[in-house]
Amino acid sequence: MNPLARRKLGLLFSLGLILILIMLFPRTLVWLEVAARELRYVWWLIAILAVGVWMIFYFRKKHD
Repeated sequence: MNPLARRKLGLLFSLGLILILIMLFPRTLVWLEVAARELRYVWWLIAILAVGVWMIFYFRKKHD
């Protein structure tokens, strides 16, 4: 399997998992909607996610 196909398969799997979790836990979707409206209360969550994304890209680099 080539890297592009693997990436697309991973993306589809992630989206499917998110949809299944939303269907299993509908209150989570309500919480996300409220959080999106009230960003001033969950700014720390956005900061944690941003640091996580940064760390993923930082550690994926090949350091020589």
